[in-house]
Amino acid sequence: MTVIALVGTQWGDEGKGKITDVLAARADMVVRYQGGNNAGHTVVVGDQTYKLHLIPSGIISPGTTCIIGNGVVVDPKVLCTEIESLHAAGVSTANLYVSERAQVIMPYHRALDKLEEDHRLLRIGTTARGIGPAYVDKYMRIGIRMIDLTCPERFERLLDQALAFKNPLLQKVYGHPGFSREEILEEYLEYGRVLAPMITDTSLLVDAAREKGLNILLEGAQGTLLDIDHGTYPFVTSSNPTAGGAAPGAGIGPTQIDQVIGVVKAYTTRVGEGPFPTELKDATGDLIRERGREYGTTTGRPRRCGWFDAVMVRYAVRVNGLTGLAVTLLDVLDELDELKVCVAYEYRGERLHHLPSDLEILKECTPVYATLAGWKEPISAVREYGALPEGTRAYLEFIAEQVGCPIQIVSVGPRRDQTIFLDPVIK
Repeated sequence: MTVIALVGTQWGDEGKGKITDVLAARADMVVRYQGGNNAGHTVVVGDQTYKLHLIPSGIISPGTTCIIGNGVVVDPKVLCTEIESLHAAGVSTANLYVSERAQVIMPYHRALDKLEEDHRLLRIGTTARGIGPAYVDKYMRIGIRMIDLTCPERFERLLDQALAFKNPLLQKVYGHPGFSREEILEEYLEYGRVLAPMITDTSLLVDAAREKGLNILLEGAQGTLLDIDHGTYPFVTSSNPTAGGAAPGAGIGPTQIDQVIGVVKAYTTRVGEGPFPTELKDATGDLIRERGREYGTTTGRPRRCGWFDAVMVRYAVRVNGLTGLAVTLLDVLDELDELKVCVAYEYRGERLHHLPSDLEILKECTPVYATLAGWKEPISAVREYGALPEGTRAYLEFIAEQVGCPIQIVSVGPRRDQTIFLDPVIK
């Protein structure tokens, strides 16, 4: 039995969907533990591409039990649409379960997300999916949970309570007309009826799987640098995508996690605002964006691209307690003559080897680069580590040395078979 937490080590979009899908073929259960439909995981199987936002990437593997854990905020409309699209593609969701403790994203959450962003002096770059406001209500203890959708009388009572808070705020502060109780009531009770068969105490399912000695994969969304506590605050998400969020978000104890694998791009990207020391605003950055198809799965926004930042990944190794790395999109770098890796920052004449918490300092940091030769040949057909070009292996080994963590998996393309295992991970 192995329990593995899979986390992003950068600003999200590291390729966690692909790595989850590959490992799910060897796992018995995949549990999504935080975030909402602000995430976007792309899975390629043969000629078919699946874009998932709420449902764990393991859903593509027949026989794998998939769970949306209690740490996730669920937009039931999005979930129902995603289920329908999977059915249309011939993918069963019979093994999909949703935690009855998971918080529900309501229409007023989506409205507030956009309105609050529009009124901020410092824009965060939110996806406006209602994620942040839903988490706010959770911690204010006025949220609505998935189990409430299946209890009409209780849902009606909780909705009345919520609208008593939200409508005056929307109307008096933001000039929004507010929301109709009747319209929401009808729509969301229907979601409850549709989703009721899969709403359950998922912590019991996870524990039962663990007791049976099954392999369990805990899937995070976003990345370490977007963590509410450990990310580049305030340009962060509203939950804990780090390994520390995996246990409470999945409903298990932290001592039950055996491995923590960090997914990392062979370069760096981010979406939205905030400092980005290694960002490339030139032809090389454009080349990486186009070769890597670096456009948001959720928003479609072009991602900012830059060189690999070992300082940030070193930080991710530390705060997550990573046991291994999965390097993705390595093939994107095939055409480059030389590659750069940021090994430290320069700040007012001082060399920094650790990520500063103060964004005002980070804004002024310039990267200190090590330059390595590119390999200048395609690697997408390679299936063994030893068959990779010498320059490719040198690049990977340099990264591992700089961040202080061994590489276990290398991805050389979007398909399942374009994956090289240096370690079996799941025996």
